[in-house]
Amino acid sequence: MKRNIISIYENKCNGCGLCINACHEGAIELVSGKAKLISDEYCDGLGDCLPECPTDAIKISQRDAVEYDVQAVEIKKKQNDAKPNSPCGCPGTMEKSIKRNANLNVKLAATKISSYDDSSLDSELNQWPVQLKLVNSKAGFLKGADILIAADCTAYAYGDFHKEFIKGRVTLIGCPKLDDNDYYRQKISEILENNNIKSITVVRMEVPCCAGIVNSVKEGMLQAGIMVPYKEVTIGINGVII
Repeated sequence: MKRNIISIYENKCNGCGLCINACHEGAIELVSGKAKLISDEYCDGLGDCLPECPTDAIKISQRDAVEYDVQAVEIKKKQNDAKPNSPCGCPGTMEKSIKRNANLNVKLAATKISSYDDSSLDSELNQWPVQLKLVNSKAGFLKGADILIAADCTAYAYGDFHKEFIKGRVTLIGCPKLDDNDYYRQKISEILENNNIKSITVVRMEVPCCAGIVNSVKEGMLQAGIMVPYKEVTIGINGVII
């Protein structure tokens, strides 16, 4: 029978696995680092995975395919529930909140390089992953959060980035020069729509290309129709706040 069903273009797929999280039927898996539709009977053809793909590697097409099988999907879900939780096949992208406490700081202190000032080295990161591309727009740690959206280079340029900016916030990073700013805009809009965000702080470099991350955030708020308290900070290439 002919019906709507997804097609995945392997040459465009970067293996991020976001489509796997978005597919409620478990029809997509990561195979040799690429997303793959494992069986036509698992795909309902509605395309929930499409908006999550940052490289436009998934399309809806109409072709001959077996009928969508609800019972087969339920059986597969039960099988997946029995497996260790590793969305997208890569443990490195699993959603995780990080609880900061005295014991953790003591453990971290034991790994510090003795020539450094101890007071400046404690991590303030509260969640994983941090790449805007990899964060699920419905991740639990986003609920009611104050968000930091930072250009990649800022943490390297500014010496006390953790205590000044990461502390107390959910951190999302990206490069507006190398990545797709339209995708950033869409992802930020979805985050705002789904999570009752308290505030957004944007940290960018002074270089002109870094304006892209600022525009993505502002356009994301406009697209969602949700305005939250907003702060913008610019870091100079010499490592000072401008």
